Amino acid sequence: MQIIQGNKGGLIKAWIDGVGVEAQARAQLDNIAAMPFVHKHVAIMPDVHWGMGATVGSVIPTKGAIIPAAVGVDIGCGMMAHRTSLNASDLPDSLAGIRSAIEAAVPHGRTNNGGPGDRGAWGSVPDANVDRIRPHVEALKGLAEKHPKIAQASERAPTHAGTLGTGNHFVEICLDEEERVWVMLHSGSRGIGNKIGTYFIEKAKAEMRRWYINLPDEDLAYFPEGSGLFDD
Repeated sequence: MQIIQGNKGGLIKAWIDGVGVEAQARAQLDNIAAMPFVHKHVAIMPDVHWGMGATVGSVIPTKGAIIPAAVGVDIGCGMMAHRTSLNASDLPDSLAGIRSAIEAAVPHGRTNNGGPGDRGAWGSVPDANVDRIRPHVEALKGLAEKHPKIAQASERAPTHAGTLGTGNHFVEICLDEEERVWVMLHSGSRGIGNKIGTYFIEKAKAEMRRWYINLPDEDLAYFPEGSGLFDD
């Protein structure tokens, strides 16, 4: 781990041995690390690269404020690996049947711009899904009442939760160094994260203009703790 003193006074801890950091990303890191509410330091990983306002592949801890662009628009995207009780010897020679079973069980892809009849959504949401996401859907409805521009995303949430989405999202069968079988998932936010993230990034920019706060990058616009938008 390297300790880098930012050019604007902030502190950066970097796990980047043998990896170059592009000039755009470095300039962005200097801006981020110097924000007065960054809690001690920004941490960057080997995949660090330029993003919207904030670098991707970084941890940006804040205290007393939140930067929507640093949270990003992939809210709900994530990686998870689960080890099964199987070993490589338990798998058939061809995984085609396993792949077909996964494809049949997990809706994936998208049609109709994610609207009614989207093949990648649930036609009839499984009861287990309904029970699991009910409190989250209720919270999202309350948020949509305050912020109608995200209403469409909240309406789609029940039929999209537990589905795979498009792009670089996947379900993968993996083996580790001990020949144990894992299932790895890269889940997607199915447009809901993008809608919420983009909306609040613009709200934050409007707040900065309202309070005449000048930033080195407008995408670092933030909400101070105690404000209604911070809580939302």
